[in-house]
Amino acid sequence: MHSRPSQNRLLSLRSKIAALLLGMLSTMAAIYVAGRMWQDAEARVHLIQEIDKTNSQVHTAISVDDTLKIITCREQQKKLFAMETELAAARKEGFVRKSLVENEKADDSRKRVLAVVGIFTTFGRKKNREAIRMAWMPTGAAMKKVANEKGIVVRFVIGRSPNHGDSLDKQIDSESRQTNDFIVLDGQLEASEEASKKMKSFVTHAVESWDAEFYVKVNDDVFVNIDILGATLTTYLNKPRVYIGCMKSGEVFSEPTHKWYEPDWWKFGDAKSYPRHASGEIYAISRALAQFVSINRSILRTYAHDDVSAGSWFIGLDVEHINERKFCCSALIPGAICTAV
Repeated sequence: MHSRPSQNRLLSLRSKIAALLLGMLSTMAAIYVAGRMWQDAEARVHLIQEIDKTNSQVHTAISVDDTLKIITCREQQKKLFAMETELAAARKEGFVRKSLVENEKADDSRKRVLAVVGIFTTFGRKKNREAIRMAWMPTGAAMKKVANEKGIVVRFVIGRSPNHGDSLDKQIDSESRQTNDFIVLDGQLEASEEASKKMKSFVTHAVESWDAEFYVKVNDDVFVNIDILGATLTTYLNKPRVYIGCMKSGEVFSEPTHKWYEPDWWKFGDAKSYPRHASGEIYAISRALAQFVSINRSILRTYAHDDVSAGSWFIGLDVEHINERKFCCSALIPGAICTAV
């Protein structure tokens, strides 16, 4: 009778011990899991810190690289600004390239003269050239004297035969060796339809060979008074961009059979009138304009007549057109520079 209660108490005690042990195990398991979770959390925090540190280093490296790029870009901008300033100054002075200025300083032969006069001639015109030499063009020692004392260089200008090296070219070469007063444009075809291109070639050659205040084009049937020409040009030395000549305009002829036919007649509007330009017998352009033609020769449009072409080149520029009556060779004007024959 007494053994049954004792067994019940024993079982109750065992159950309590088992529950206590189970609670302790549960607590220990919870503490263990919590510790592991805390370690994992610390590991994750450390990993995040390392990642942030690495990212910070990478960002710093990129920033330095970007900074170097910015510095380089700024240096390039400074150089570009300096070049633009230099170019603007060159344009203001007359579209001069820096290399040209340096060559001028290094070469005494490029001492600035007042004018380079190109007498446009062609094959079969030797008599005209001889008449000009006898009448007004200095020859031999006098040619050098006029260049040194008056600052005026005078040369005949001619291109090459379509059959390069033929008898026509040889005759000119022979005459040139005897007189030493030619500009022979080797790359320029000598033909009436090439007159405008010949003008560009002459200006380019003259600018590269002489540094002059003015560049003058004259036909080989015009007689010029060198002294009056020099005196007249001197009065315009204070004008940097001038186009001097006997200014005119005129009808544009669209008939192919007409002597003065203009293939591009339709470009001159319904009125068919040429813009104001200097007569082709003789005209002068200042140093700035000559350099402009030389630099831009490949894109300057040419028309059937060299005087019209020259006038068209300066329409869009800030150029002063000088209607100098002394350049009107056909008019009987006292003190005229030229006479057409």
